[in-house]
Amino acid sequence: MKILKPVMLLVIALMVNTAVKANKTDEGVLTKTHAIDTYVDAMMRGKLEGLNDVIDPTAKFSLLQKKHLVSYTKKEMMDFLNTTKNIEEDCTVNTSVVETDTDIAVVKVDMQFKTFVRSNYVTIANTGNGWKIINVYSVFN
Repeated sequence: MKILKPVMLLVIALMVNTAVKANKTDEGVLTKTHAIDTYVDAMMRGKLEGLNDVIDPTAKFSLLQKKHLVSYTKKEMMDFLNTTKNIEEDCTVNTSVVETDTDIAVVKVDMQFKTFVRSNYVTIANTGNGWKIINVYSVFN
C-alpha cells in the first residue's frame, strides 16, 4: 500500500501534465490567421516584423500590369517592402476566404484606395512548419 500511493500520484501527475500540454498551443506554430494578418500589416502599414517567417522560401509574387504578367521571388519582394517600411497606405482592407481545407487556403485581400482596388489572392499552405504564404497574385481594378 505504501508503494501504491506514490505510484498513483505519479500517474495522476503525468496525466495532468499530458492534458495541459495537449490543450496548450505552441507559440512557434504559424496559423492561417497569423500569416494573413502579418501579410496585411506589411502591405497596408509597412510593418515587416514576422513577414519573413510567414513567407515560404519558394514563394512567388505575381501581378498583372496591363496585359503583362510580372513575377517576383521572396527576396525581390522583401527587398521592395524594405523600401516602404513603416509607410502606411491610404486604403481600407477587406479579407475574405475564397477556399480552405486542412492543407491549403486562398484568401482574397482587397486594398481599396481612392481610385482603384488592388486585389491580392494569397495562397497559404500548411508546410509542416506552420502556415506559410506560397503564392500571391495581385490584380488592379
